[in-house]
Amino acid sequence: MTTQRTQVAILGAGPAGSLLSLLLKQAGVDSVIVERRSREHVAARIRAGVLEHGSAETLRGLGIGQRMQREGHVHEGVELAFAGRRLRIDFQRLTGVPVIIYGQTEIQKDLYVALDEAGCSVLDDAEDVALHDVTSSTPSVTFTRDGTATRVVCDFVVGCDGFHGVSRSAIPESALRTYERVYPFGWLGILSETPPVSDELIYANHARGFALCSMRNPQLSRYYVQCPLEAKVEEWSDDRFWEELKQRLPADVAGRLVTGPSVEKSIAPLRSFVAEPMRHGQLFLAGDAAHIVPPTGAKGLNLAMSDVVLLSRALDQHYHRGSSELLAAYSETALRRVWRAVRFSWWMTSLLHRFPEGGAFSQRLQETELDLLAESAPAQQVLAQQYVGQL
Repeated sequence: MTTQRTQVAILGAGPAGSLLSLLLKQAGVDSVIVERRSREHVAARIRAGVLEHGSAETLRGLGIGQRMQREGHVHEGVELAFAGRRLRIDFQRLTGVPVIIYGQTEIQKDLYVALDEAGCSVLDDAEDVALHDVTSSTPSVTFTRDGTATRVVCDFVVGCDGFHGVSRSAIPESALRTYERVYPFGWLGILSETPPVSDELIYANHARGFALCSMRNPQLSRYYVQCPLEAKVEEWSDDRFWEELKQRLPADVAGRLVTGPSVEKSIAPLRSFVAEPMRHGQLFLAGDAAHIVPPTGAKGLNLAMSDVVLLSRALDQHYHRGSSELLAAYSETALRRVWRAVRFSWWMTSLLHRFPEGGAFSQRLQETELDLLAESAPAQQVLAQQYVGQL
């Protein structure tokens, strides 16, 4: 078995792990990323695309936001459609900042280019990844790559390997508390090479179920409709999807919807999940390894980026100022923001989706709450602040 030494071993080369490695490189802290999938697989994963202002600023601060600036879509608000009405939440007026629509797939490509240019170490296609001695001063990660068994000895391990990764399972059940809410529906989403129906996102509350109109670029649209958990992708032809989407959108929006063949179609279940604490010994959790939120609030990617920004500052302080104060506070600090995002995502999900047990009574309550939101400038401001990441 070969042995390597680094300061920080990062599990997972997705946006959280890649961003952390770059932030640490900028701070003069050595790291190694261990990724069990191929680079092509990681770069091709289709995920969220809404960047909070702070997340976009983080990318700009690393000097890797140029393509985002050219190809991303600056959104100064979103629309909520309900009961034949439209309510625009004006981010720019209410918060002073916009969000940017830029697909996670594109972010990952930019991060990989930056990792290569910075000379960061990324070991992909790693098999049988395991963590060892995470409560000692010399934890390690073992894996097999290209037939060679390797051990990476380090000071700290950061688990950015997602909900199904090995990091969280390295924490004993007796030391971990988990909280979970599984929602009784999913999102059926498609990508189509058609112009978006709107310049801004449209969230639709309808008696038939939730719908969302989003985009990736001027000729690539992303649409979703709420569907039962037991639904199968093969049951949904493109024609059926478009017809269902049109029924859930305002008539004027449906009338200008450009349809076409889907280039990707999938069903995503919705859940809220939090693991506490986000530190065990020298092991830190970040991103989906520690928390999952339904995509309604556009928080998943932004939370992951927030986690690793906190960690990079804490590790910088540890190595260059001889203080572990921020490391000690990491879990508590991160979880404060996580739970606020969980609450916001839960609220958005509860407000906009049709729950099987709710019936007409629940639908009218949702419409009433949306009506109250439309009449309350302070409520709109709170929604906007949470959406752009100010609360």
